[in-house]
Amino acid sequence: MTVHFYRATKTDYGEHEAAMCAYLEQGTRKALQLDNRGPIRFTADGHLHDDILQAYNQYGFYILQGVIGVEELADLEHDVIDMWQRAPVHKDARVDQLGRPALAHDCKARTLSWVRPLSDPIGGTAVSHGRHPSKMIEPAAPEDAPRHVLQLVLGSLQFSDACLRVYAHPDLLRVAAAINGEDFVPFNEAVWMKHPRLGGSVAWHQDGFTHWDSPDLDANTHGFNFMAQLYGCTAANGVWVVPGSHRQGEVDIKAMVARAGSDRLPDAVPIICEPGDVAICNRQAVHGSFANTSDDMRVTINFGFHRRASVLGVQGGGIHNDVSVYDADRIHERAKMIGYGINARRARFPQETPYAYAPLADEMDQLQFDDAARAAIKDYNLLDLGI
Repeated sequence: MTVHFYRATKTDYGEHEAAMCAYLEQGTRKALQLDNRGPIRFTADGHLHDDILQAYNQYGFYILQGVIGVEELADLEHDVIDMWQRAPVHKDARVDQLGRPALAHDCKARTLSWVRPLSDPIGGTAVSHGRHPSKMIEPAAPEDAPRHVLQLVLGSLQFSDACLRVYAHPDLLRVAAAINGEDFVPFNEAVWMKHPRLGGSVAWHQDGFTHWDSPDLDANTHGFNFMAQLYGCTAANGVWVVPGSHRQGEVDIKAMVARAGSDRLPDAVPIICEPGDVAICNRQAVHGSFANTSDDMRVTINFGFHRRASVLGVQGGGIHNDVSVYDADRIHERAKMIGYGINARRARFPQETPYAYAPLADEMDQLQFDDAARAAIKDYNLLDLGI
């Protein structure tokens, strides 16, 4: 299938490109030397293999190799291209490239996020509680670049059955239970698109913002994200992580960047993946991504999970939706997306053994994914659990 995403002509990025090339090469070597990649493995009694847990706890990220097969990757590609083709023809448009009502045109929740080519829109600003305190270098965009490119689709499970099914991959949900307990709960879901020679950067940050001063803070308090890779990712277009930073509490990122003398943090390494790999990244780890000046497209199917104890009774900070207190009813309602996903996956892959999600054990028959369910989950991400 041919992918027709935004693509600009090649341009010369000058001194920045030369410095980045050396940094990318060094980072790639360092990343591939770490012992934090391999297939998902479970012990004879069904527990996640301790080697995976130990490496994840040491580095704050792990690459689970070969999780998504060729057939499922094709499903994902079909849906991602469909979302792209249904997106607004430009940032402020209400119609898509064929004149149809655009994707998410009638959604109440924050859904589509655009960025100026190769820019860093939030680094060094107060956006998102100031979580991105230092601005990334912004290479000059190619002359033929559009004014904005679509970079992020939030609430993606309502737009893609394939994303919903990956969300309920039984082995990934077993990993979630191993890290966050069997009563784990959702965070949010999104599709990231890093367009060749156009994709913007995401400044260095830590995702968590709620529990830094909690006496119960530990290395896993703010949950994690799965990052399923449709086309794979490289040092040039992927996410970079500072290994072990998830165990340091709230980090002074601005001071880190000042010591480095640029946005190229010396201790960071890139997440390197092949198509079908799924990276798991701790939300407390310092991470970010550079403007994508490479020729390679990155599409990441992103979805995260929390400990129930980290969410129950906690007030959201307004980054992902509102500032409500997350009570048991809200958490339960939001967790129904896991049930819908499990049943949607069961219908598509009947040969698999579905994951048994304990909090919905008595309701699974009521969570069949049909046309009524598709209508019911519109704007489901208004209930995201952001901490």
